[in-house]
Amino acid sequence: MDLSISSKDRLIFALDVPDRQEAKKYVSLLVGTVGCFKIGLELFIKEGPDILKIVKENSSASIFLDLKLHDIPVTVSSALQSAAAHGVRFITVHGSDGESILRTAREVKGSGLEVLAVTVLTSISESDLLRLGYKESFSLNQLVLDRAGLAEKSGCAGIVCSGKEVAMIKRTYGVGFKAIVPGIRPVWGEVKKDDQSRIVTPKSAISNGADFIVVGRPIRDAKEPAVAAAKIIDEIESALGA
Repeated sequence: MDLSISSKDRLIFALDVPDRQEAKKYVSLLVGTVGCFKIGLELFIKEGPDILKIVKENSSASIFLDLKLHDIPVTVSSALQSAAAHGVRFITVHGSDGESILRTAREVKGSGLEVLAVTVLTSISESDLLRLGYKESFSLNQLVLDRAGLAEKSGCAGIVCSGKEVAMIKRTYGVGFKAIVPGIRPVWGEVKKDDQSRIVTPKSAISNGADFIVVGRPIRDAKEPAVAAAKIIDEIESALGA
């Protein structure tokens, strides 16, 4: 874990909202509180690249473009070049399709864009692996570790994994290989109809070595989003021993 990163900058807020009006509302509410805003498929498809301007014009926070790119290498490479031109800090590619796709991360090194490989979605549980065609003896931990290893070898800046696997990733690949953890659920936050399977608290994720945590609904659905974000930052500082 890079200890030079501030507690605030370790918190990424997921702008999982339907349109630019809602996005601007949450950016304005959380400006100066969170270090990065994550823009996912729903918002990016609805608003296009213009949504990046909403964040840039209303905040100094960085941008995590979570598109989970999944295509032939030449297409992924072109998409990464475009993202780099927009001044995005993080972008995701799927880590399931081999080294030829992951190696495209090397083509944007030095641009400021950091490519993260998604290992296994946090909605997937151990019991889902059989349904997906894996042998009963093959564990979810091993799948995450294998995909993280391929990402590290291919030149990705880091990976996205659950808080259940982050300590294992850090032990194996070291502090310089970034780990971003979604599926964060504070003990005080209630999430209705939760579709996440492998979840942890903010303090647990950071204590286990996460460099950044992604939080959406526990902040978005709170009566006072900025207060909820501040409580999570307190948990991060507690985990860091601040």
